[in-house]
Amino acid sequence: MQMAAQTHTDVGGILRPQGHLDVATALAPYEAALGERAAAHLLRRAGFGGTPDDVRRFAAMTAREAVAQLMKFPSAQSIAPPQALADFEQGSYTGKARGREGRRTVVAMQEWWLDRMLSGPAPLQEKMTLYFHGHFTSRATPRFAWITYNQNALFRRYALGNLRELTREVSKDPAMLLYLNGAQNVAAHPNENYARELMELFTLGVDAYGERDVRESARAWTGWQVNRRAGTSAFDASLHDDGQKTFLGRTGNFTGDDIVNLIFEQPQCARFFAASLLNWFVYNDPEPELVERVAAQLRAHDFELSPVVATILRSNVFYSERAYRALVKSPVEFVIGTYKTLGLSSVDAGALPALVQMGQHLFYPPSVAGWPGGQNWITSGTMIARQNFLTQLLGSQTLENSSWLRGLPLSASAAANDVAQRILQGDAAPATLAQLNGYLAGAGTAALAALSTENYDQRIRGAANLAMASPAYQLN
Repeated sequence: MQMAAQTHTDVGGILRPQGHLDVATALAPYEAALGERAAAHLLRRAGFGGTPDDVRRFAAMTAREAVAQLMKFPSAQSIAPPQALADFEQGSYTGKARGREGRRTVVAMQEWWLDRMLSGPAPLQEKMTLYFHGHFTSRATPRFAWITYNQNALFRRYALGNLRELTREVSKDPAMLLYLNGAQNVAAHPNENYARELMELFTLGVDAYGERDVRESARAWTGWQVNRRAGTSAFDASLHDDGQKTFLGRTGNFTGDDIVNLIFEQPQCARFFAASLLNWFVYNDPEPELVERVAAQLRAHDFELSPVVATILRSNVFYSERAYRALVKSPVEFVIGTYKTLGLSSVDAGALPALVQMGQHLFYPPSVAGWPGGQNWITSGTMIARQNFLTQLLGSQTLENSSWLRGLPLSASAAANDVAQRILQGDAAPATLAQLNGYLAGAGTAALAALSTENYDQRIRGAANLAMASPAYQLN
């Protein structure tokens, strides 16, 4: 496995790709102080980025100290839902009015969640909520908006909890029961939709089960019903198939809970989640040996996420050059990261439509497989959407609330370096730095006057736009 030796580091605290790192030490703790480059890397991956002050604060910490700070979560039960949700449920809407008001309520929930990602006390909690939203996929139910909110709250409650227990809970969750026809799955007419996706997309992957396993799992899950008005689910024994079932080589009078237990006994289940977590936090297509190491951690901790995620975020491989800026920012990461980088404390009205244009409509993933992610985020159309978002935000009154624009030097070259450091942590390519410098110096034309006190605000905003449009800024 081609990785960096820990003894070769740059000033930013990122391990350089010199020599080989033994697989046995890939998950060993990275011990050095982070520095700004590694701190910004951690804040992007374990959250949605950081303000310049956040980056400086975490730069002085070790990985262990920084991760411990990020893993301090408020109780999920202490988090109040958006007021719009309570107002909607207390209203007497019927027919088309209920659908219309429900859609408005979902928009309010989207804005509420984006604000939590941006300024909430636990960015890692929200990052894991987003991870599960794309993993255990379902779509919004606007007419019964509490169902959508409750699933979001379920993911937040299990953000670093037990994967087996979360899988058991999400299988019975009203949002999932409605989305994958679980509420229509009864003994007389078994519905196989959820049984199939539970294995293929959620826990095992393709080629890890057979068609008989799908049929028998569907029988085991029969009987769950949803009360849409109450936003609850309940088991109706009269609709359940209580006969003998053979699933993954085992035979018994299985229920859905038994199915989850049997799935998590399969070695492939730990490998499946290990690969998923590495793709989310570290880099795409992780080496099989690294996947096996993380899978072993999951089994050793009985699928408790907290110690496993802590190990990943503190590890040598996480801070290696192989991992650094190796993932394409999702639209949510791009938008919220931009607000954070600019020191803004709340999202504005342009965020949601921008996300839709970039291809990530929260609560409305495109399919049961969620968002494909990776390079799929970058197309000619979505890059135009990203640029339009930057142009709108950096030209808006919203930025008047940011202290970020103040205090940069009036020297074009010094200001260019400062902008590149604050936005890209020194990762600006020579061409990007030259572009910034030329822009702030006036680019040799009268139409573009050099940076001065008269045009300071306009020119710094323009330079920030150039830096955020650069290739490096599209990467996490």
